[in-house]
Amino acid sequence: MTRTTELLEKLFHKDYEQLRGRRLRLTRLRVPGKEVCLAHVISSPQSPVYQNLGLHIGVHEGEDHTGESVGLIRFTPWEAVVVAADVAMKSAHVQVGFMDRFCGSLILTGGLAEVETAVEEVVRFFREELGFQACAVHKS
Repeated sequence: MTRTTELLEKLFHKDYEQLRGRRLRLTRLRVPGKEVCLAHVISSPQSPVYQNLGLHIGVHEGEDHTGESVGLIRFTPWEAVVVAADVAMKSAHVQVGFMDRFCGSLILTGGLAEVETAVEEVVRFFREELGFQACAVHKS
């Protein structure tokens, strides 16, 4: 039995036999809450991590940010990432390595102390000022 068949049987229970062979349309829906669901600081990532995240692209000639600390934060609703980037930039000397307002991902780069400060302040701001559910900040 395939995973799809198992899923359909669980969703439709007894109706599944009557629906078998018919064309079904499934819609996935995500209802975002107010949540900071990931907050992580990588102290000194190896070069492949930086390259696979695309953080080595677009720097000024002669600059090399490889080896700087990386802060990863994930939000719902996704637009909150814009506010988070603003809070992070105002709380510490960090750079926005990547920001995706359609998926809620923010990547910060900079020195370890600055990235830690920025990530912790973003999480604090969203928890205390905006009433978001927020995870703990993890470090590696």
